[in-house]
Amino acid sequence: MLNYLWSFMCIFSVIVAIVSNKMDVVTTEMLNSSVNAVKICFDTTGILCMWMGIMYIAEKAGLIDTLSKKMTPILDFLFPDVPKNHPARKYIATNIIANFLGLGWAATPPGLLAMKELQKLNKNNIRATHAMCMFLIINISSIQLIPITMISYRNSYGSINSTEIVVPTMIATLVSTIIAIIFAKIMHNTKED
Repeated sequence: MLNYLWSFMCIFSVIVAIVSNKMDVVTTEMLNSSVNAVKICFDTTGILCMWMGIMYIAEKAGLIDTLSKKMTPILDFLFPDVPKNHPARKYIATNIIANFLGLGWAATPPGLLAMKELQKLNKNNIRATHAMCMFLIINISSIQLIPITMISYRNSYGSINSTEIVVPTMIATLVSTIIAIIFAKIMHNTKED
């Protein structure tokens, strides 16, 4: 569906540019945007490498395991169907920690591993379990302490104060995560009734 949407937008833009005789402007902007996209990729790669390194060091130092254990009450509340010593819990905790630090890039690998482990607990291969739905919702809404990705994008575009979004981001992601958890719990309880 998204492919159709993007295709429509591109074709529609070209048609509007031809009709309004602005094809030269559209072409120039497309080329400039491509250059900016590559520049942003290079700018954010350094930040990505640094934070991935920090996450790797934290994992090797046992910090991820320690934080996972500290998160046990939260994980018990959110994922009551996942056994306490199941590998999915560590991956879920790692994903939550990475998202909390605003590292969407670093959260993806443990997120995929968590879903793979949660699928092993699923008796129905066609339908997602409550734990899978809850994890997906938390991963999407994710509370962020430091929105590293957005700060790096703002830096790339020359923002004077790229960190001014920290507090609004914390508030918005906290509210969205609380609402997402409430929604998932209500839906799960409704299904059981």
